[in-house]
Amino acid sequence: MKLYHAGKEEIRKPDLHRGRKNADFGQGFYLTPDREFACRWAYKGYVVNEYELDLTGLNVISFSRERAWFDYISRNRRSEDTLTADIVIGPVANDTLYDTLGIISSGFLKAEDALALLQIGPVFTQTAVKSMQALQQLRWTGAQKAIDDSYYRDLVRKEESEYQEQFAIYMQKLSDPKG
Repeated sequence: MKLYHAGKEEIRKPDLHRGRKNADFGQGFYLTPDREFACRWAYKGYVVNEYELDLTGLNVISFSRERAWFDYISRNRRSEDTLTADIVIGPVANDTLYDTLGIISSGFLKAEDALALLQIGPVFTQTAVKSMQALQQLRWTGAQKAIDDSYYRDLVRKEESEYQEQFAIYMQKLSDPKG
């Protein structure tokens, strides 16, 4: 499996314990199989690290944008990671990308409404390497410097604007007493 990670530097030996414990898929090293998605977050001067992951013998859990995914990320956001997996693959929660995390994880919304809000916008995939065994099967293959990020910055701004618009429409429906 080919994977990518955008960062300020080359990361030849990732650290599983550097990230937040309450990230969507729990503590681990987060990557994406989508090179273009990694490039969106690689500002000028950043690098897009490239890796290959051998999945042989690993416990891999995959999610799509549905209730099991929502329940899993909700538990992780409360630091209640109970799932044992070497690799977790699934959608990026757009509230972390487009700054609506506080609204969705506030506890004031019904789970169905929070899930509906998380289903707004484009679907991007992330892969979390969560175990030392998986980390040993992840091989850094190189990195490319981001040179001109204006195309991706414009793309992210456009997507974020569309997301915020759709998000506001759904929130308006929630606040309408007529339902």
